[in-house]
Amino acid sequence: MDKKEEILRILPMRLKEEAGRTASFETLQEIRLRPGRPMLFLEAGRERVSNCLVSEKEIGECLQYAGNYSLYAYEEELRGGYLTIRGGHRIGLAGQVRAEQGQVRVLKQVSSLNIRVAHEIKGCAASLLSPLFGDGKLKSVLLISPPGGGKTTCLRDLIRLMAEGESPVGPVNVGVVDERSELGACYQGIPQNDLGLRSDVLDGCPKAAGIYMLLRSMAPDVIAVDEISLVSDAEAVEYAAGCGCSFLATLHGESEEAVKKRPAIKKLWEQKIFERYVLLGKKPAGRVLGIYNKEFERLFDRGPERGERAFGQYKNSGSAFDFAGGGRHRE
Repeated sequence: MDKKEEILRILPMRLKEEAGRTASFETLQEIRLRPGRPMLFLEAGRERVSNCLVSEKEIGECLQYAGNYSLYAYEEELRGGYLTIRGGHRIGLAGQVRAEQGQVRVLKQVSSLNIRVAHEIKGCAASLLSPLFGDGKLKSVLLISPPGGGKTTCLRDLIRLMAEGESPVGPVNVGVVDERSELGACYQGIPQNDLGLRSDVLDGCPKAAGIYMLLRSMAPDVIAVDEISLVSDAEAVEYAAGCGCSFLATLHGESEEAVKKRPAIKKLWEQKIFERYVLLGKKPAGRVLGIYNKEFERLFDRGPERGERAFGQYKNSGSAFDFAGGGRHRE
């Protein structure tokens, strides 16, 4: 099943026909559905407003299709405000929330859906590999960007490249904790996205528990996780780093402040667990703003003409950032 089919199968008939007729699935990033308002498409960073008004009933139908008519099986995901479907596409949810003691218990009366289309861009992180390695191993790396900034796309390709043996040190065994099924897009436990020859995936597993499981059972050289958000996640990262394991991880944020002040990351920053920080921009997605060391000192200066580029501009060259032309290593 290709990307277009994966998205169209969860849409009610009228919306399916509209999307199939008007959306460009090669560049499609998001479909937003709100009752009584037009269907919106985000394509290559540009929003397009459809003439098709969405009904409340159609939003309910879309949610049922996405959950295969068994939404109770997705209770934990729904409590977090999202639902991941086959292919790694994530559906963001908004509506009426019932909370107890400051914790979300259930999301009721869903009123808005944001269908975020997963993208596999092979080779987009190829030129990031060299500056992320040193002393014969991967430096623990934290990719930082605002939502939609390409950090998951970059992380996925870094996993694939290392697991395929394309790193400066050759083949690497990568353990992946894919809590939200966005990296591997597993179907019945088998990744649908290409994560390389030497990757082992724990799908739908909480990050902290998964990190401990991989350490005990799979002897990974590198552990990769998407979106560190809880203190328990950070504690597991700290433990694994003490065992000599390198990390690939991501964080929502736009600057150094996200690292130094976020409770889940602050201790990791203070202990210098991450030795490389990569800042990615949102407009366009995948724009590399800078690479920094564990002190958050800039390691690369870039020429103004060739420095900032997006993943989508490198489909042929297989590069996310042109270090040869735009960067000068200062370390």
